[in-house]
Amino acid sequence: MQKVEKKVADQYFKIRTTLVVVFLIIGFSVSFGVAFFAEAINESGAMIMGMPAHYYMGAQGAVVTFVILLFLNAIISDQVDKKFGIDEKQNVKISGGGADH
Repeated sequence: MQKVEKKVADQYFKIRTTLVVVFLIIGFSVSFGVAFFAEAINESGAMIMGMPAHYYMGAQGAVVTFVILLFLNAIISDQVDKKFGIDEKQNVKISGGGADH
């Protein structure tokens, strides 16, 4: 197994952590944003496919958004892994963790 320099590993984990934080913020915004603005959306009288917009966005929109976020995370993670030369074929060890095997 090939080891990666600490500087490269730090860059990799910074990008991965940033991605996780961004996806969590988007997920939080979608799930709680609809509930927070539900009354205002309901007062507007907006309808989607015959249902009140706030209900539809909470019941369907949030789920669809989470599924899209899962796919985006997988695609972007693969790109980041390839950028840093970390993929399943090469099996590169990015962190020693404390014990070398």
